[in-house]
Amino acid sequence: MNDFPAQRINPSILSADFVNLQHELERIATADLVHVDVMDNHFVPNLTMGPPIVDRIQAVSPIPLDMHLMIADADRWAPGYAEQGAYSVTFHAEATTDPVALARRIRDIGARAGIALKPGTDPEPYLELLGEFDQLLVMTVEPGFGGQSFMHDMMPKLARIAEAKRRHGLDLWLQVDGGITVDTIGIAAEAGADTFVAGSAVYGGVPEDRIAELRAAAAQHTH
Repeated sequence: MNDFPAQRINPSILSADFVNLQHELERIATADLVHVDVMDNHFVPNLTMGPPIVDRIQAVSPIPLDMHLMIADADRWAPGYAEQGAYSVTFHAEATTDPVALARRIRDIGARAGIALKPGTDPEPYLELLGEFDQLLVMTVEPGFGGQSFMHDMMPKLARIAEAKRRHGLDLWLQVDGGITVDTIGIAAEAGADTFVAGSAVYGGVPEDRIAELRAAAAQHTH
């Protein structure tokens, strides 16, 4: 398995140049994983990519794939991304009828299983199930589009999950996605996040420099 640092920077290719994806992937080779947003225009009002493009990304990416499935009927479709070789497959709690069974299936295939919570989703029902997952993603924007502003009011929710993780002694990655910049990454780290998705904050400049800046900013706020 891959060795990762205690804090991980996962650039989102939602902000990349889709016509030159291989080049855009090579530009983020110093990151930990590449965050790949799959949207189906049903679960969220946007359409991005599906298995054929993900298959090509998998073939050329210098770093492992961190799939974020913003799709309906995750029970049916999520395992296929694990079968394609993704390192991590995150589905939305709101799009599955049995999150534990789905996570176990993804793990059985050989990928890490993640669960994502939209801003309006109460984390309480999932706090006792955290051991079934390898990652929990707290959305810090409404899912569907990149470039949105960071939702500070999600930090108490993240802190509650982080406390449950500590209480149960779990090796669970806590990911945040949405509005992550050098100015907000520290706020999320303080609340307990250790895995950070950044799109425009990485691709809006020289990606290697931006990744280093994000790492430094997160490290300053880690307990």
